[in-house]
Amino acid sequence: MSGRSSICLGALLAVASTQAGAQAQAAPPSISDNSFLMEEAYNQEPGVVQHISAFQLFRGADSWAYSFTDEWPLFGRTHQLSFTLPIQRTHNGSSVATGLGDVAVNYRVQLAAAERLSVAPRLSLLLPTGRAKSDLGAGALGVQANVPASVVVASQLVTHWNAGATVIPSAQNAVGDKATTVAYNLGASVVWLARPTFNALLEIVWTRKEAVTGAGRTAASDGLSISPGIRWAYNFSSGLQIVPGIAFPIGVGPSAGDDAVLLYLSFEHPFRSGSH
Repeated sequence: MSGRSSICLGALLAVASTQAGAQAQAAPPSISDNSFLMEEAYNQEPGVVQHISAFQLFRGADSWAYSFTDEWPLFGRTHQLSFTLPIQRTHNGSSVATGLGDVAVNYRVQLAAAERLSVAPRLSLLLPTGRAKSDLGAGALGVQANVPASVVVASQLVTHWNAGATVIPSAQNAVGDKATTVAYNLGASVVWLARPTFNALLEIVWTRKEAVTGAGRTAASDGLSISPGIRWAYNFSSGLQIVPGIAFPIGVGPSAGDDAVLLYLSFEHPFRSGSH
């Protein structure tokens, strides 16, 4: 190869390398932990906090539910603390009530964070902040555990899996009867990463809940919903990522007719310099 050819080839390689580096640097941060009904197994990065709002409006009923969740890393990504503050409007027959529900204080540990598999079990303490007489809360302390697992199936396809249970000793109903209630939840979702800043997802959630029907007595009911939705992201040079989303939970089987519209909004940003 002549000296001129070597110089030309070197110049072309340098230009190609510079363009590839610029494209990689310009690639926007992808959406990773913004499901609606499901819990993904990704703890917060060190120095990054997330504020999540979710609002559900139920069709054919004068009721809605809003929740605000704050997620903070604890000394790194392995441990995470968060709280969930619910506000809801319930409509039960002729009784209508609006107010604060039972606040949850959550701890998660990142057990696995491999390229294909992530697992992050959560343990929550449910505080009796909602009024049981108005059907806004359980009227007693409760404990909830949930195990989310996230599996990368392909470069543009991710699945999420949930299994959990809730126990509330001495739960109360509107007339003051008490009993221990147990609830279970299972769920799965598939997310199509159409673009780093635009995803389509489908979530399926099954629940079995117990309600207090008398002193020491409970009755169980099942719920099943399928929820298609989309989410997209706005990324800013400061490290702030804003993710809006919308989904349409559809009740099927025992929940037929229990449809809703779900609106989602997340703000994720560094809370100290050099975090993102």
